[in-house]
Amino acid sequence: MDRLMPPTRAQPVPLVCYVLIAVNCLVFLAGPSGVNPAYGTRPAARACAAQHYQQRWGAIPAELLTDRPLTPAQLTRLAPVLPGCPPQSTPGKLPAVSAVSALFVHGGWLHLLGNMLFLFVFGPAVEQRLGRSRFLLFYLAAGLLATYGYALTAHSGAQALRPLVGASGAIAGVLGGYLRLYPKARVTALVPVLFFLPLRFPAWLVLGLWFAVQWWSARRGEPGVAYLAHVIGFAGGFLALWALGRRARYPDPIPQPGATP
Repeated sequence: MDRLMPPTRAQPVPLVCYVLIAVNCLVFLAGPSGVNPAYGTRPAARACAAQHYQQRWGAIPAELLTDRPLTPAQLTRLAPVLPGCPPQSTPGKLPAVSAVSALFVHGGWLHLLGNMLFLFVFGPAVEQRLGRSRFLLFYLAAGLLATYGYALTAHSGAQALRPLVGASGAIAGVLGGYLRLYPKARVTALVPVLFFLPLRFPAWLVLGLWFAVQWWSARRGEPGVAYLAHVIGFAGGFLALWALGRRARYPDPIPQPGATP
């Protein structure tokens, strides 16, 4: 992995990106937050099942750092999402495996669709440059780096006991890699102050502002979103491709949906 693959004239199908999107969607649909009728029809029952599902397959910082599931004493410190739905123990859970499985678990439709949109727009160009196998390793490595990095910062307090789910850390790594490879590419963005009018800006501006917002939110400690995992994943992806491609020359990117030269 000492050189980046040279670009080709033909546009290869970004197979890994499409497979990752498909797997994330299928996992979501089959889970309690999706449409699987096995989890019941009542919203309360499905919300309770979703909590237990995320405890089983999500990455919990305290578990990652000790390499063992939460103890009964730790579970009593977790507030239930609904009355009568206490957190459950997860015997047999392998925390190291949950660091990977958490990348394919999402908390809701907006969480899933937002992540998949970013992967669809920015992932194909990075995959084309790295190649399929390298891109998959890069994606998973960025996700693991973000997950374990976040666990190290949330080793105490309530955040240490709450499951971390979603592909955001891995996709943040893809965004960082895209910025390193194609800083001058034109990216379509919706501008809220202009009534969400779609305008085109250079990637360094769009992704730079995105990173700044994540960093600012992480510093504020806003609850509900692991912003620091986004920061770690983005920085890791950028630095990894900077180190990998210091001797490579980067021509203009191959046009992709929403991001063109």
